[in-house]
Amino acid sequence: MPTKKRKYIFQAENDHRVKQWHFSLNRLLAKTIVITILGGGLLFYCADLLTGMIYKTKLTEIQNNYSDLSSTIINLQNRLNVLNSQIEIIEEKDKAVRTYADLPQIDENIRELGIGGVVMSEKSGIDHLIPKYESAVVTLESNIDVLARKVKLELSSYEDIYKKVQENADRIRFIPTIPPIEGGYLNKGFGYRKDPFTKTKRFHYGQDITVNIGTPIIAPADGSIESAKHVGGFGKAIKMNHGNGYTTFYAHMSKFNVRSGDKVKRGDIIGYSGNTGRSTGPHLHYEVHYHGKPQNPLDYFFSGNMDRTVN
Repeated sequence: MPTKKRKYIFQAENDHRVKQWHFSLNRLLAKTIVITILGGGLLFYCADLLTGMIYKTKLTEIQNNYSDLSSTIINLQNRLNVLNSQIEIIEEKDKAVRTYADLPQIDENIRELGIGGVVMSEKSGIDHLIPKYESAVVTLESNIDVLARKVKLELSSYEDIYKKVQENADRIRFIPTIPPIEGGYLNKGFGYRKDPFTKTKRFHYGQDITVNIGTPIIAPADGSIESAKHVGGFGKAIKMNHGNGYTTFYAHMSKFNVRSGDKVKRGDIIGYSGNTGRSTGPHLHYEVHYHGKPQNPLDYFFSGNMDRTVN
């Protein structure tokens, strides 16, 4: 026997009338599928519409902020240009200081610096929205990299200069670079002159400084006292050894303030001026020797306020 088709009846009624809808199972399934498809399509359309709205909102926000971003990048680049100008001034000063410190100049090829490639991060998904953004950032990062390398080079250079200056400072402490007495008048100097006692021409190995008796005599550099005693026509005299080949000699003193073997520092009082020995008046006779050879003391007076007199 053929199978009878089942029908489904939906009925709605009120006080005035009754309505009925007849459906077969196949018809009911078909309508259900159609409704599901339409609902899914509507839901997808709404989701797509919502996504588009969010995207456009984000795009508008990025585009609105682009001008501020561009201004910030330009401002940073301008500040970087100022720093580059300042580093160029530092480089020039570095050349001068290296000359003073007796250090070789940095080769220009090294100063040019092998910049190499700049490692960039992966592109963001918004580069196509603001095409100038990526190139500006690349330029900025490259310039910062160059500046960082220049600063590193200058720091290394100044470290070398500092070490050299420290070495020179230690050496200069033992060079007689200041006058052995404050004030006074430069009298008979280094070289040939007529001896006031014999009236014959002879070489004068030091510098005479006219001062009052009792004026403090100071050590012109660090050193040790080799002798402090009476030395013939020089009267009371001191010989000081500064090391590195330098010695100094002080004559016609009135009083000692040190003894043989004492260690002294630059500026320490070693005695007082006088008029002892063969002297025509109160003064200090001062000599500088380098590896046993007499030097003109005036060549070592880097500071002081002595007056000159003509004799």
